[in-house]
Amino acid sequence: MELPKFILGDNTDYPNAIYVIHTEFPRFIINLENDEVEWLEDFDQQDQRELETEAENLIEQANKFYDREVERYEE
Repeated sequence: MELPKFILGDNTDYPNAIYVIHTEFPRFIINLENDEVEWLEDFDQQDQRELETEAENLIEQANKFYDREVERYEE
């Protein structure tokens, strides 16, 4: 089974949080309410340097995914 690249997440314990889960490497969960990112991978120093440039792009993609999903729900 292939997972989608992004998935929306919800938790009633955090009613204001808007979670987007990135399922591909590097996996992470971002809370769009406060832009807090929880990485689900362990990184070495080399990975961290490469991730710095990629992370911004992935977070932007997560935001676009959320906007697209909300538009679809409203239709």
